[in-house]
Amino acid sequence: MTRKTILTLLLACLILPVAQAAQPIKTLLITGQDGSHYWRGASQGIEKILENSGLFEVDILVTPDFGEDINRFEPDFKGYSLVIINYGGATWKPSVRRAFEKYVSDGGGVVVLHSSIIPMEDWPAYNEMTALGAWNGRDERWGPYVYWTEGGRYIYDYTPGYAGYHGLQHETVVDTRAPGHPIMQGLPPRWKHFKDEIYTKLRGPGRNMEILATIEEQGRHEPVMWTVGYGKGRVFVDVLGHCGNDPELTYSILCTGYQVTLLRGAEWAATGTVTQPAPKDFPLEDTFTLRPEFKAPFHAY
Repeated sequence: MTRKTILTLLLACLILPVAQAAQPIKTLLITGQDGSHYWRGASQGIEKILENSGLFEVDILVTPDFGEDINRFEPDFKGYSLVIINYGGATWKPSVRRAFEKYVSDGGGVVVLHSSIIPMEDWPAYNEMTALGAWNGRDERWGPYVYWTEGGRYIYDYTPGYAGYHGLQHETVVDTRAPGHPIMQGLPPRWKHFKDEIYTKLRGPGRNMEILATIEEQGRHEPVMWTVGYGKGRVFVDVLGHCGNDPELTYSILCTGYQVTLLRGAEWAATGTVTQPAPKDFPLEDTFTLRPEFKAPFHAY
């Protein structure tokens, strides 16, 4: 063995422990107040998905419940690189809104999940951060319907009408629309997602957004994952991942495709990059796969 080879091996041994000792991403998961979803089970599942990856350290913060005073909700966003919102209730008080707007505009990362595009419709900055929303009285005053069409064009449809629709839960095929984006890079162009509640007819400001993935419903390619730029901050929105109103209805977040894109979206929102390779157990167009323990199987990478 040459002197050069020995030095190279010694250097590798010195560097490897440093890489492995990288600090996990400090994450605040805000949840609570959602009468249509099992937010407790969903949040526990999301926490497991994130922490099992070894990339995240998650603190869960539960808001006051329905009928309680939302003004008692005073989160401290300092010290967190990522805030995940799994929440469906009352609008936060003005001081919390201002603090959150500053957190994001100064470069904080945000992930907005499923029904979290529904609440706080009276908060303009939140509508900008999520880009699209549904229900809660939203109509053309909030902005256009936004969807994708062949050729990569975004359609901004200003037709008057309400926002938000979903049919019965079902399996669906997800189309990757931004294969070069770090969140989607290396993933199949089409992949099967397990049984879920699919939101459609979404409308809102639709600014500074990039559609990452769509599904086809009622003849339109509806966005289900997208990113939004807000000041220096990065927002990842994923409207998949419905969890019903009891512990037995968390099956949508068992889907490997959901878990992998959540992990990638969360890392990108916090850091601007994605270090996770495309796993071997990722779904194909005609086959979904599940991770019932909320972590990758030993052979997945």
